[in-house]
Amino acid sequence: MNTPLPLNFALYFAITLLAWAASLAIYVRITPYHELALVRGGNRAAAHSLSGAALGLALPLASLAANAVSLLDLMGWALLALAAQLLLWWLLQRLVFKDLRTQIEADNAAAGQVLGALAAGLGLINAACLTY
Repeated sequence: MNTPLPLNFALYFAITLLAWAASLAIYVRITPYHELALVRGGNRAAAHSLSGAALGLALPLASLAANAVSLLDLMGWALLALAAQLLLWWLLQRLVFKDLRTQIEADNAAAGQVLGALAAGLGLINAACLTY
């Protein structure tokens, strides 16, 4: 049975948005600082970091939405892609940015930009690995 195109779009879009929102929620919980509060307070470093993370988490999902053969395929690969992205980010903050909390809370925009760019880059590599 074929799903009507508007319904198919709505299902893929909703599942992808839900996965993105869930991954962002997990991301802001595993960061060692209160990123949203810092952004609301005008902290540029936190804004750069969160922006890169949002893009890095969205890119694999965009690749999956374009390439998945079914909703089940999309959901399964989305879990794997998001777990990989969050794990890579966690390792990055532990190995490369050991004083990340101090740097972001001090509004070190350079650290935030590098962290955001690395998160987006990881997402791009992750997305490319999800094409088939």
